[in-house]
Amino acid sequence: QVQLVESGGGSVQAGGSLRLSCAASGYTYSLVCVGWFRETPGKEREGVAGIHASDGSQYYHDSVKGRFTISQDNAKKTLFLQMNNLRPEDTGMYFCAASEDRNCGGMWFRSRRVGTKSWGQGTQVTVSS
Repeated sequence: QVQLVESGGGSVQAGGSLRLSCAASGYTYSLVCVGWFRETPGKEREGVAGIHASDGSQYYHDSVKGRFTISQDNAKKTLFLQMNNLRPEDTGMYFCAASEDRNCGGMWFRSRRVGTKSWGQGTQVTVSS
């Protein structure tokens, strides 16, 4: 059972930066897909950024391209999301997700409904204008 613990959320003004972290543990083999999802009031949780372990390929939601960077420290089993030039519309609860399923990929990174996922408890990001 994969356990994920996020940290690093907070409140910033527009244009500011935050760095989210997600510590992973409890998995038997290796994490194939890892990613960050965002949930805002009235909207379904959606993928923001992700990494596929097979080739290191990355996914970014169009709204965060050029501003957010996903990375991981495999030795420390930690996933990061560096968020720069934050906007009020980035406000929401951010969740870390992971899967050991070798078949994960593609839509796994975009939708909470696709594929198997383990979730963290989430960390709140609030951006004021």
